[in-house]
Amino acid sequence: MTDKSERLQIGRVSRAHGLKGEVVVKLTTNRLERLDRGATLFAGPDHRELVVASSRPKDKDHLVRFDGVAFRDQADELHGLDLFAEALDDPDELWVHELTGAAVVDQDGIDRGTVEHVEANPASDLLVLDSGALVPAGFVVEIDDDGRIHVDVPAGLFEIND
Repeated sequence: MTDKSERLQIGRVSRAHGLKGEVVVKLTTNRLERLDRGATLFAGPDHRELVVASSRPKDKDHLVRFDGVAFRDQADELHGLDLFAEALDDPDELWVHELTGAAVVDQDGIDRGTVEHVEANPASDLLVLDSGALVPAGFVVEIDDDGRIHVDVPAGLFEIND
């Protein structure tokens, strides 16, 4: 198990729902297996351990029941808490926590800066570099063994920021 500082935020408890301990969860991840029965999540600043007993979609959110949370007052205690989970090991996915702080190298081998953060964008998430450049995540070719991000971008993309 990882240190709690290495856990990733995957959602937030919006509110209690009904009288039997369900809560409304707004996910910030696209990985729905985070809410599979038996999945372990961690809530709030103290990372209280919660095990998913059941979940079901509701509109854009999910109704979730956790083991040991059987009544409305117990569900109310979770209101507003951020939910965290251990990082998933999936080599075919790009993970924000792996991209942040990494050096970016273009197809010509030129160092283009370091990723400060990843900005959500409808067309493609954007790598925001310390140079001010914005690189669509779709242009990422690979992350090498040294943690450098290799991109293949259209001519002129980096000159837009000069």
